[in-house]
Amino acid sequence: MDFVNDLSLSKWFHRKEALATKLVEWIPFSILKMPLYRTIFARLGTSAQIHRGVQLLCPHGIEIGSRTTLESGVILKNVGKTSKIWIGDSVTLESGVRLKNSAHNSRIRIGDGTLIERGVDIKVHSMGTIEIGANTHIGPYTCLSGRAISIGNNCLIASHGGIYAGNHNFSDCTRPIRGQGIIYKEKGIAIEDDCWLGSGVRVVDGVTIGRGSVIGAGAVVTKDIPPYSVAVGVPAKVISQRHDADNKL
Repeated sequence: MDFVNDLSLSKWFHRKEALATKLVEWIPFSILKMPLYRTIFARLGTSAQIHRGVQLLCPHGIEIGSRTTLESGVILKNVGKTSKIWIGDSVTLESGVRLKNSAHNSRIRIGDGTLIERGVDIKVHSMGTIEIGANTHIGPYTCLSGRAISIGNNCLIASHGGIYAGNHNFSDCTRPIRGQGIIYKEKGIAIEDDCWLGSGVRVVDGVTIGRGSVIGAGAVVTKDIPPYSVAVGVPAKVISQRHDADNKL
């Protein structure tokens, strides 16, 4: 009986969220929208701007910081009761950005002052976490997908990149690949502070790119890159160090 009551309450709660979200679309001025948004988000900071055309799913698990802007066409999908999205202060999500927790107990965290440019797609798999640090710039149409991805502070990720923390299992030739599940490396992907990845860079699961490294456009990173390295090519190879170990910035 308790289960039935909980299910009914959950349906009522989600219907209330959906109704409130739709009502906000018809309110003409941002200053009038904010009180209604505060009833459906877990937290909404001061001076946040949510433009018309933002799509929300399960906003009760979403926290938005102060002075943050969500442009028209942004999609926030927070699937699962235990999933969370944290967006820090002074963050900008440009038009067409999608953040999606695809299952229960997933997490997305975006640090203060970060810019996510148009068309960026971020998808966390079940029980996973994608974390982007402070003052980082993710260029247009970059895709981040998987169970464990960490991008540090002050990073520059150029357009059309692909950061994929997971691989399809294809060991059984008698079954379709799409039905064999996904394999994850335990440590996932880590891009440490102050890295610059050029346009079209691909990073595969299990890789760490060390602090202060530069990855040339179009490179495919399949192995760890030491700190302060410059790496290019397919697969990416280190061609130089930015400075000597005894003279670190």
